[in-house]
Amino acid sequence: MQELTVNLSANAHEILKQLADGSGETMQTVLESAIETYRRQKFLETANESFRALQSNTEAWEEELAERQLWNQGLTNGLEED
Repeated sequence: MQELTVNLSANAHEILKQLADGSGETMQTVLESAIETYRRQKFLETANESFRALQSNTEAWEEELAERQLWNQGLTNGLEED
């Protein structure tokens, strides 16, 4: 794996070091985990924004609900109830 240098403030470096020391992981592992968590957070924020936009469009939202209903009907297609 190629290694690169990242500049951190002294405060960020100290926090990273404390997190690594407290978890028993390397600073690289903690930083990679933090980056992945941030990526997922941003993904969900974008998805939530898109979902809110969809809900604010009455016509599009009604189409979405109708499509969900169709999918829900197909979930039990051919299955017997217990």
